[in-house]
Amino acid sequence: MKRIVLLTALALGMALPALAEPPQVKNGMIVDDEGMTLYTLDRDSAGTSMCNDGCAMKWPPAMADAYDKASGDFGLMKRGDGMQWTYKGIPLYRWSMDKQAGDAMGDGMAGGMWHAAKP
Repeated sequence: MKRIVLLTALALGMALPALAEPPQVKNGMIVDDEGMTLYTLDRDSAGTSMCNDGCAMKWPPAMADAYDKASGDFGLMKRGDGMQWTYKGIPLYRWSMDKQAGDAMGDGMAGGMWHAAKP
């Protein structure tokens, strides 16, 4: 069925939304669909994010698109500004100072409260 819809859309020249993938494990770390390192915060608990407002500007939540689905250890949690990816229930974030795939400059920041997410 998906193939028929895709072929029909392509034949009609319709634009399809980019299908983002859930976070994944790469080189022993959890990364987003662009290969950017994802992080966890010690103050968070399963299903609860303590990083909002100014914190979220430095540590943007790993937001999911409306069509994303939880898979395996990667889940979704609701927050005030949308749905955020989680790993085993713990919210995932990006670090605003990481500039390219593989950067992990946020690991150990804020007195060791931020950690590169690992399986």
